[in-house]
Amino acid sequence: MKALFIGGTGTISMGIVRRLSEDPQWEVYLLNRGNRKNDVPSSVKQITADIYNESDVAEKLSGMDFDVVSDFIAFDVKAVERDYRLFKDKTKQYIFISSASAYNKPAAGYIITEGTTLANPYWEYSRNKIACEEFLMKKYREEGFPVTIVRPSHTYDERHIPLGVHGKKGFYQVIKRMQQGKPVIIQGDGSSLWTVTFNSDFAIGFTGLMGNRHAIGEAFQITGDEILSWDQIYQTIADALGVKLKAYHVSSDFLSDVGEKYDMDFEGSLLGDKAVSVVFDNSKLKRLVPQMTTTIPFHKGVRLAVDYVLSHPEEYEEDPEFDTFCDKIIAAIEKAKTEI
Repeated sequence: MKALFIGGTGTISMGIVRRLSEDPQWEVYLLNRGNRKNDVPSSVKQITADIYNESDVAEKLSGMDFDVVSDFIAFDVKAVERDYRLFKDKTKQYIFISSASAYNKPAAGYIITEGTTLANPYWEYSRNKIACEEFLMKKYREEGFPVTIVRPSHTYDERHIPLGVHGKKGFYQVIKRMQQGKPVIIQGDGSSLWTVTFNSDFAIGFTGLMGNRHAIGEAFQITGDEILSWDQIYQTIADALGVKLKAYHVSSDFLSDVGEKYDMDFEGSLLGDKAVSVVFDNSKLKRLVPQMTTTIPFHKGVRLAVDYVLSHPEEYEEDPEFDTFCDKIIAAIEKAKTEI
């Protein structure tokens, strides 16, 4: 069987590519600009192209057909409209990577299933994903376009450490603050529930849907089974670093309001996603992919990530702007406590 992944070298997709590269039943192709060729398994075939150059991609894929096509870098309707034109006659299954952040915010309940309403007034990213789903499902209903929708939540790998609050340059500055003994900001009171999923576990669920006829025309959320509070997540990170956690809780509303002044979108990432408790009911996925389970719990996955980050500091960039942002917020709140 043949699979084509557009992108294919990101956090989510790399776990899938690695898993399939070890499966003799699959012949895997990646279509991307070729910027991370050294990270790709040798058995994977690469097509160097810019997916936004539709005519060039169509020419390079001429005469090729696939059992599965999945686009990991489609973020708006124009992208899936292009994919529909390119692949409607070239694939038996098109898997769209949506997002669990598309589920209704504020949540009516913390148990999330695929039937939970899609609506997110806080985050344009999520609204775009919803619009993509609607376009693709319309094509499925009217023309039989073989779409499967996948909704990941917070997926990480050995190169990334999942956090709730960080700056535009990512998680690294928060790790530096922990190492320096400085307080780190956690949204809310730290007790809301969250799920983080290692990418190789996500790949179990995803690959189980590939080529599965029962997945056509359906949506599936793919997350691990482990449920943690945000305080537990941060404490586990601190434990892996071998430092004492100095948690500083700040309301998500406050972070959203103040973040605008620093061009930091906490409205989307917090109010539209991580500020509320969510527990994913993955029973629909497990009916089709019974082997889906958490094989790398967070206390193990985060140690893999911490070991990699600490041994590859050249790959990460410090963020003094975010560091100052945190210090200012904490100082302002502490001052307010003395003045009230």
